[in-house]
Amino acid sequence: MADKKQNKRNNKNYDDDYNPRFKRQRKKVCVLCSDKNFELDYKNADQLKKFVNEKGKILPRRTTGACAKHQRDITTAVKRARHIAILPYTQN
Repeated sequence: MADKKQNKRNNKNYDDDYNPRFKRQRKKVCVLCSDKNFELDYKNADQLKKFVNEKGKILPRRTTGACAKHQRDITTAVKRARHIAILPYTQN
């Protein structure tokens, strides 16, 4: 009896932590690493708005998909743009 249950489980080829409600998402690729021509500039507000949410907060790595090195560059660029009033600190 237990062998039949094992065979049914093995036929599906699922992982141990498989849950049909949640689809496995692909790992995001860093935009700055993948496109060598893309340069991050603190003076370009349109470019920086991709990395800031509607409230003005900097989006985390898990949302932007940036690597650690480029996330630090994004943070620095956004803070510089805020300091010289290109980007607002908050949006109401």
